[in-house]
Amino acid sequence: MRQTMRRAAGVTAALAVTTLVAAGCSDDTVDKAKDAAGSAANSASQAVDPNASEGAGGKEGQENAGKDVELDAADGSKVKLTGSIAEKFNTATEKQKTDLGAPLTGPEASGKSESGVTFQQFDGGVISAKADGPAYITWGKIRDAWNVKRDDSGKPAEDGKGGSDGPLGAPTSDETEEGTMKKSTFENGEITWDSKGDKTEVKVKDEVVPAE
Repeated sequence: MRQTMRRAAGVTAALAVTTLVAAGCSDDTVDKAKDAAGSAANSASQAVDPNASEGAGGKEGQENAGKDVELDAADGSKVKLTGSIAEKFNTATEKQKTDLGAPLTGPEASGKSESGVTFQQFDGGVISAKADGPAYITWGKIRDAWNVKRDDSGKPAEDGKGGSDGPLGAPTSDETEEGTMKKSTFENGEITWDSKGDKTEVKVKDEVVPAE
């Protein structure tokens, strides 16, 4: 869109100069026309907001994407986000940041799981990333179902494993929404939650398993 506006402005400027030459104006007049037309073209190109959002977190979020983040935890301490976890937080929308809430602290609030996934837990969700890959946000009823301890087949089991160490594996997408349905995908399956009827469905390797 921005390129289209600039091209349109350039065409307008060229037509203005051509018209003056054809009319027999002096060189001085033509030069002034060129300057005026150039200013008009520049103004037109600037008409597109240079601070328009670029990505989920807007231009500022994109510029800060690679920077570490220091946040206030609920207990008053500071939590530092780095790497892809920080990048995900920086590029999140303000609503996503609000929904995540304050970062949690403690031995199970952050770190690296047995499967090699780094994570940071928040009041309302978790940001996690596998190895050097991108980070994703998981929350709500989908997060609850993902954290259920399951056996290798995906069925809930007290001696099983949950989260990225469980049979679903690490997240491979943020939550998407279609109508009343929300969905997150994982290495070995997907979890959906339908607000209509408050129904959660868990699939592990294309097999539907109990949600809890």
